[in-house]
Amino acid sequence: MNALLLAAAAEEQPPLIPHLDELVIGLIAFVIVFGFLAKKLLPNINKVLEERREAIEGGIEKAESAQIEAQSVLEQYKAQLAEARHEAARLRQEATEQGTAIIQEMKAEGQRQREEIIAAGHAQIEADRKAASAALRQDVGKLATDLAAKLVGEALEDHARQSRTIDRFLDELEEKAEAVR
Repeated sequence: MNALLLAAAAEEQPPLIPHLDELVIGLIAFVIVFGFLAKKLLPNINKVLEERREAIEGGIEKAESAQIEAQSVLEQYKAQLAEARHEAARLRQEATEQGTAIIQEMKAEGQRQREEIIAAGHAQIEADRKAASAALRQDVGKLATDLAAKLVGEALEDHARQSRTIDRFLDELEEKAEAVR
């Protein structure tokens, strides 16, 4: 071992500069490792990086196409919404017009029914008035014939004569009533 130390001391090479045989062995090892990396590992790394780049670019393209599609769908929805609002306004207007027409029809129908009821009431009143007039005429005629029979002193049993007397009496009453008006 002493010999090695002596040989090493005799060479006296600076400590930072390696020996030539170490330098050659290191360079050969570097070329072998670099060659292995270049042949085996670098293509796999490049392949993975290329796949990643394509996936990212594809994702960006997909995102852009999805954004364009979403924008077109949004525009379609906006158009449909505007159309639905327009249709709703049109239906409201139609309903208002129909409601107004129905109200007018109901008013006209109510007026017609009112007039029918009034006409029926007038007809009923007229019929009642005629019935009351006939009943009154009969009662007044009976009273008049009884009174005339008492005044004249004879019986007015003859029906034709009785009717003429009643009619004459009532006609005179009507003329007096018209004259007073």
